[in-house]
Amino acid sequence: MATPRISFEFFPPSSLDASFRLWDTVQTLQPLKPDYVSVTYGAGGTTRELTHEAVTTIGKNYGLRVAAHLTCVDASRAETLEIAEAYAEAGVTDIVALRGDAPKGADRFVPHPDGFANSVELVEALAATGKFNIAVGAYPEPHPEAAHQQADVDWLKRKIDAGASRAITQFFFEAETFLRFRDACAAAGIDAPIVPGILPIISWDGARRFAERCNAYVPPRLEEAFATAIRDGREDLLALTQCTVLCERLIQEGVEDLHFYTLNRPTMTRDVCFALGIVPEVSLQNVA
Repeated sequence: MATPRISFEFFPPSSLDASFRLWDTVQTLQPLKPDYVSVTYGAGGTTRELTHEAVTTIGKNYGLRVAAHLTCVDASRAETLEIAEAYAEAGVTDIVALRGDAPKGADRFVPHPDGFANSVELVEALAATGKFNIAVGAYPEPHPEAAHQQADVDWLKRKIDAGASRAITQFFFEAETFLRFRDACAAAGIDAPIVPGILPIISWDGARRFAERCNAYVPPRLEEAFATAIRDGREDLLALTQCTVLCERLIQEGVEDLHFYTLNRPTMTRDVCFALGIVPEVSLQNVA
């Protein structure tokens, strides 16, 4: 089985405890030599400054290639491009361009009066600068606001045509979900890499809540398996097995990149990588 390239998603800390957790996560996963790591952007732009600080600190202190999330929420075009320019000046050349979630308390996304109306407009503006490699989000299951699956495929094609070079998907529980989506994208003429987003299950209850929020299908067999595993005190073992088997199936189907949503909890992600044969590099320089 081929060894995939890997990348990790972190989110910026909003408290002292969360800060310790982020740096512990980075230190735990950095030895696995990810292709890059990304740092998220809070709903409504609430972590804008924290995201910038985390991105620049990780890049400077850990020698990792860092992609910064950037959204359209609650900012004018000028403000958004100013943030992007600050990243460019700091040496950050990778952006994950997203529309973003609605601000807290709002039912739906409403564009800023002077802002980007959607992710396609954001990608076009970032691409016009010529300064960034741009990734975008993709939805292997219908986005909560999409009329049907093909609408997500068509929208992804618009983002790629606007200047994005790759897409990272929302998480899913079954490999076939991603493989069907990949086939639909190929049929639509999308030739940019589509990277599966992988969610190692740290808490089954938490994973189910995430799934409800983003419209990800939860297989009944998985519900039953976790109910039994939780009862028997084997939830972590099942989570490790489930995620490893999912990744192995994707790799067997030609997937070369995996993007892990770490939730700033590194242990399960690290253990899945170990199970896939991705281990820290050991220097033999000082071995006699």
